[in-house]
Amino acid sequence: MRSRPALLAGLAAATLLAAGCGSSKDESEPPPPAPGSTTTATTETTGTSEGIDPLADAGTNVVVGKTTAKATALLERVAVGRHEGYDRVVFQFQGDGLPGYRVEYTDPPLKEDGSGKVVDVDGRAFVAVRMEPASGFDLNTGEGTLVYKGPKRLPGASVVKEVVRTGDFEAVLTWAIGLEEQVDFRVTTATSPSRLIVDFRNH
Repeated sequence: MRSRPALLAGLAAATLLAAGCGSSKDESEPPPPAPGSTTTATTETTGTSEGIDPLADAGTNVVVGKTTAKATALLERVAVGRHEGYDRVVFQFQGDGLPGYRVEYTDPPLKEDGSGKVVDVDGRAFVAVRMEPASGFDLNTGEGTLVYKGPKRLPGASVVKEVVRTGDFEAVLTWAIGLEEQVDFRVTTATSPSRLIVDFRNH
């Protein structure tokens, strides 16, 4: 009689041990969908918040472009704005094509074309934007019709402190951009309307 209860007890213990091992194994392996979901979410977050540089090709070297306009390009609008990662200065022209341009850092004092008069511009670093042939006046109308009717001085955004016209003389148009400090910039162009765009990294 003693051997039967002992045998039953041994079978019960073996059954429980086998069941316990099976349970432990299942809990140690995460459900199949979980790892994929976690990895996907992490990747998407990283891609959205990191690794995107809006001015990846920017620098501090001189940028030069040739004219695509058939005649003197007429400036009609200047705008300054702040965006995530950069400040933008836009020179907008009438019609198709843009003047030739040269965008570069320059040392003060900044002088007005023609008169040589010193022009004060807010900032500690300065970028000169020279556009040719270009003007804010249409000289084909005799006395010259004013095309650009905006201010000669525009307030900045963040790293851009001030944008000031420093010359409109003999089809050479120049503007100075005062910056809080020397930063990388990028020059691009756009059509419809014709625009020369200068972006400055604002950290």
